[in-house]
Amino acid sequence: MSAVVKNAKTMYEVFYIEKENNMKKNVIVGQSGGPTAVINCSLYGVVTGGYSDARVDKVYGMVNGIEGFLKGKFLDFRKMKEDGSLEKLTTTPGAFLGACRYKLPEDLDDPVYPEILKKLDDLNVGYFCYIGGNDSMDTVSKLSRYAAKTDSRIRFMGVPKTIDNDLVLTDHTPGYGSAARYVAETVREIVYDAAVYNTKAVTIVEIMGRDAGWLTAASVLAREEDRKNPGYIYLPEVDFDTVTFLEQVKRGLEVQNSLVVCVSEGLHDAAGRLICEYDSETGVDSFGHKMLAGCGKYLERLVRERLGVKVRSVELNVCQRCSAAMMSETDRQEAVQAGAFAVRSATAGETGKMVACRRKTGTYGIDCVLEDVNLICNQVKKVPLEWIINDGSDLAQAFIDYAYPLIQGSVAIPVGADGLPAFIKR
Repeated sequence: MSAVVKNAKTMYEVFYIEKENNMKKNVIVGQSGGPTAVINCSLYGVVTGGYSDARVDKVYGMVNGIEGFLKGKFLDFRKMKEDGSLEKLTTTPGAFLGACRYKLPEDLDDPVYPEILKKLDDLNVGYFCYIGGNDSMDTVSKLSRYAAKTDSRIRFMGVPKTIDNDLVLTDHTPGYGSAARYVAETVREIVYDAAVYNTKAVTIVEIMGRDAGWLTAASVLAREEDRKNPGYIYLPEVDFDTVTFLEQVKRGLEVQNSLVVCVSEGLHDAAGRLICEYDSETGVDSFGHKMLAGCGKYLERLVRERLGVKVRSVELNVCQRCSAAMMSETDRQEAVQAGAFAVRSATAGETGKMVACRRKTGTYGIDCVLEDVNLICNQVKKVPLEWIINDGSDLAQAFIDYAYPLIQGSVAIPVGADGLPAFIKR
């Protein structure tokens, strides 16, 4: 018997509490932040996991996350379950439900909290799953703390998602493997393209990564034994010095005509100033994060002016996160696994947790475990400094061993009559 039932004062209260315990509740799921190639795989895991659980009646989706839900925007997945289209979620990039970047107030006494819980109660929601990154885990943290404060019995679970791979207390995040594969494959193609001319030339590839360089680090996977490119890789974990950079590029050109350099968009100097700010001021988003762009372009001009060689810059931009064509099968499977585990954990009574990946020893594989979301939100996991070598310009074998299993396996994407990918639309 639960503590709530034990504290009931009358037999009528016991009866109604036990009746409520035995009633089926509904699941609601939302997606937040920047999408990934496999964020809809986690959504598929939540939806199918909900429908396969005897304690769940309906599965709802928040359209445009918590922000859209506050405006009454949600959908019922019943039709997709009945027409068999759910499976298509696993080969569709982007966020099927639509995402948002909405920050809940720090003050749990803000009226938005009872408004959200009332809307959830009106839909008979017992289990709330939110798929997202750092800021999304902040949402799960606040809602679960408010629910505990008000004795709500709704269970709140976080499902990790980010190409940045910067969530703490998890080996890696769904979305990273596919983005890392995209970076590795694209950089390798750039290396081959850049090598066609017999002249001194530098190609600078700018890769996403505001505070952590996990994605840029994946460019080392593009390197082949008989090729030295990418020759240099720079991450935001190490202070960037333009003088040292120019010296390294000059040395690299002495060894080979074509030099490919990969840089994180969040590179900064020893004073903490972003390298992209050397060229222009940056704005901030709704969470106060600087909106980065232009690091590669600035370094392109710097190399041209100081070294007098042919140089170009390439910004991979959103293709890093939205390419289904280079989706990792390992990433896809793990994303589905994480979504299903979140529902299973919530219906078992867990709340205020995030699903984390724990790597098995020996042959690669993961177990899904739960971690306290309050210890995860607003933290950043950086690439270990011992994995960054050669004066901050390369990655050690330890990183390659870590990342290589995450990019394995190809996914066959359904093709339409026009010969292009056939994705599912809301």
